[in-house]
Amino acid sequence: MNPYVNGFLILSLGLGTTLTLMSSHWFVAWMGLEINTLAIIPLMARRGHPRAVEAATKYFLTQATAAMLVMFAVVINAWITGEWNIQQLPDSLTSNVVMIALALKVGLAPVHFWYPEVLQGLDLTTGLILSTWQKLAPFALIYQVAPGASPVLLACLGVCSALVGGWGGLNQTQLRKLLAYSSIAHMGWMIIVVKFVPNLTVLGLGVYIVMTSATFMALKTVSATKISTLALKWAKAPGLVTLTMLTLLSLGGLPPLSGFLPKWLILHELAKQNLPLIATLMAMASLLNLFFYMRVSYVMCLTLFPGTSNTTALWRFYSTQAILPLSMALVGALMLLPVTPLIEAMTL
Repeated sequence: MNPYVNGFLILSLGLGTTLTLMSSHWFVAWMGLEINTLAIIPLMARRGHPRAVEAATKYFLTQATAAMLVMFAVVINAWITGEWNIQQLPDSLTSNVVMIALALKVGLAPVHFWYPEVLQGLDLTTGLILSTWQKLAPFALIYQVAPGASPVLLACLGVCSALVGGWGGLNQTQLRKLLAYSSIAHMGWMIIVVKFVPNLTVLGLGVYIVMTSATFMALKTVSATKISTLALKWAKAPGLVTLTMLTLLSLGGLPPLSGFLPKWLILHELAKQNLPLIATLMAMASLLNLFFYMRVSYVMCLTLFPGTSNTTALWRFYSTQAILPLSMALVGALMLLPVTPLIEAMTL
């Protein structure tokens, strides 16, 4: 792709997200979501591979459906109330329809079916953008719409996403699909608490973005898209593979790594809200995620050469990729737990 076109699309992604984040008018926020969607589709299909074109098509149809639902709900709300302000959704039905549409946009279960297939058809760089940057604009709207939405709907979305994200990742051999189900599970943890402490959802989203960015950049550095490929990476880059293993365990929420921070605070808040059953279901679902992360960690660090492998060994070329973003993301993904009191004081 022409670098000027690529830069223009990246700027358009930033423009769309900024419009949605800064707007208080539903039409402007909707325009930001649409600019975001239209900017990432050429990035998805730039390889020209049939899987990439298929992924871009599925993504476009899904996002168009979600955008139609959002506009349908806010037009009805404007017809009833005469208001286009984002925080003016007095009708619970309108708030619930908007919440379902935004759940479709970010890939929450049970409207998650498009997300693993789309992520599997993308390269790791575009998959990183889809898994991190594309969550910001919808979650900005979820943050504002959640106070008027039904708590039963939010609880169902959260628990269902955590369970589906855990069960769906158990039998995966493709790392991109595994990370897609991991994203679905993390989205469930964020949505379950947005009704009670919205700032805790923002904290969870920030920690998730740091951990997922570190994972995608590490996998791109070692050129791995399948679990079987990771078996030969220890001999090539033992230090990076070890840090990648710890990052995956952090995604699973294992203390004393950073991923334990939001889950700990969310479970504490659910207990304070007298929701022990939901807290127990979320904790049990987290164990499912931790299991398939442990499986990947075993393949990476405990499967040593010589061993039976179905993949071709790669030559030891030096990587020309930037190391600073990966280093910063790894530090954030592994070492945020000791500063929990400071983070809690600043955000909650």
